[in-house]
Amino acid sequence: MAPKIYTSPVAAVPIASSSVFTHLFPPGPPNTIAAFPADTPAFIDAESGTTLTRIHTKQLALSLAYGLKHHPDIRARRGDVVLVFSHNSLSWPVVLFGSVAAGLRCTLSNSAYTPNELAFQYADSGARLVFTSEEGIPTVLAMFAQLRIPLDDARRRIVVLEAALEWAGGPSMPRVAAARGLKTLANLLAMGVLEHEERFDGPDTHETVYLCYSSGMYRVFFGSSPPNPAWKGTTGKPKGVETTHNNIIAVLEIVKTTFPTLTIGHDSVLGVLPFYHVYGAVKLIHFPWTCGTPVVIQARFDPEKFCASIERYKITVALIVPPILVVLARHPAVEKYDVSSLSSLFSGAAPLGPALVKQVTERLQLRRAGKGEVAILQGYGLTETSPTTHLLPFPDALRKVGSIGILLPNLEARLLVDGEGNGDIDATEGEAGELWIRGPSVMKGYLNNPTATKDSITPDGWFKTGDIAVRDAEGYYYIVDRRKELIKYKGFQVPPAELEGLLLTHPDIADAAVIGVDSVKEATELPRAYVVHARPGEVKTDAAKGAFQQAIRKWTQERVARHKFLRGGVVIIDAIPKSAAGKILRRELRERAKVELSGRDPGDEDVKAKL
Repeated sequence: MAPKIYTSPVAAVPIASSSVFTHLFPPGPPNTIAAFPADTPAFIDAESGTTLTRIHTKQLALSLAYGLKHHPDIRARRGDVVLVFSHNSLSWPVVLFGSVAAGLRCTLSNSAYTPNELAFQYADSGARLVFTSEEGIPTVLAMFAQLRIPLDDARRRIVVLEAALEWAGGPSMPRVAAARGLKTLANLLAMGVLEHEERFDGPDTHETVYLCYSSGMYRVFFGSSPPNPAWKGTTGKPKGVETTHNNIIAVLEIVKTTFPTLTIGHDSVLGVLPFYHVYGAVKLIHFPWTCGTPVVIQARFDPEKFCASIERYKITVALIVPPILVVLARHPAVEKYDVSSLSSLFSGAAPLGPALVKQVTERLQLRRAGKGEVAILQGYGLTETSPTTHLLPFPDALRKVGSIGILLPNLEARLLVDGEGNGDIDATEGEAGELWIRGPSVMKGYLNNPTATKDSITPDGWFKTGDIAVRDAEGYYYIVDRRKELIKYKGFQVPPAELEGLLLTHPDIADAAVIGVDSVKEATELPRAYVVHARPGEVKTDAAKGAFQQAIRKWTQERVARHKFLRGGVVIIDAIPKSAAGKILRRELRERAKVELSGRDPGDEDVKAKL
């Protein structure tokens, strides 16, 4: 029987065969850059207001490309790899665009990485040069020492992205001691201007341009404090995702068909998601550029600064992850600042519960009195798909709340119900199945890892996402859970995301995660919840914690089917471990549960609760 293949309701769009730089900076009429006025703002530093126009951005990128090719310590050649290790800053678009113009590949690293984590990515990616923020210098030097690279050589491989923005016409700042004697971005920008970019036309458009790393180690979006070492775990060595020029161009063009229309002179985007993640890099540095819309750049997420930037710059669109919505649902900064300009929030990278969407929508709608509707839109994608494959159209924000939206054009999808991921059994309409994607935004493969590539991409080009999805009769998709994260309770499947979405609606819960724990006595997995109390001071004593935990179990039982009861217990913790993109790191919680339940069966907790 022929496989059931779904396509998009949106017509396919043409995909250019060129480099990312050529696509973003095509030849055109004088005084325009990519069909928009050359003097319009492109990137704005939220703190200082320093602004790069479109023409200024192009000039700086070509200047950096010249410096990379001609500086005696670098002399970069086509195909060389540079690593970027920095929090968000005005330097990022110049570094990415300039490196690509020079024909280089960029590997983007989590700015909270330790020397050990950074060393793996530097070595695995084959990087020759590191762009780092001032605060990252000690980590980079420690990384080079760990790799046994002599100090003099290590220092030649570093370019510092200083906090001072004099190179962009912004304020000056004292140089930190660690940066003395090191090359800076400003040094490279002053060397000259590359006449034209390296071309990647025709077949060359399938060469790798970005290397983001998938399945990384523990990091929390709102900070970097590690958990108790006894609970430390990883999801294995990170895998370098080879994203090509064609992948990036494809995703920019297909997203444009469904994303809310951005109007030059009216719309502005708040760039708070980390640029080292493909979600932030593509959707904040690249995509708004193609729409002529400025991006206001914040170094990190902070509720006060987030809302203050919306007021100051009249932000209309913000790209977020679910943890930010959890904060916006309760934080007083939403009432303190004028956030009425905000009309669209786009969430991705992790599942988003309908209850949370409705809660934040109602709160923001009150602030927009008389200014039209506010919409929280969800999308879906992975690092391996560059990233976006699905988007929820603006008109369906409430009608299809909880959906990741429709499949984007030029892509195909399948839903498979066989548990081994062999693609033998197609899901029927309304039935859950593993989502497979095929199309021009699917990665080239995993760097230096042919086995992982073969396991993830079929010979006929289907990428196995590992996510369980349902497609309704109208062609809207819903992510149910991860294939390997579904909890199996006595033959029933329990999606953790469903219970997490419910728990987040409880007024006393600020965040939540659910995992399965094995019970020998019950011969099955039991759902176990980890929750963060909205007011930790109220549960300081063991008695208060016990009472709250039992109250949550009872509250949950009144709202779900019996097989979804939290029989594995409820545990109060300080913070849910998450990746920089907001994904719950369930393995961290599984390791923690092993310690907590050492010598005990989780079924005992269910018995105690009944007593």
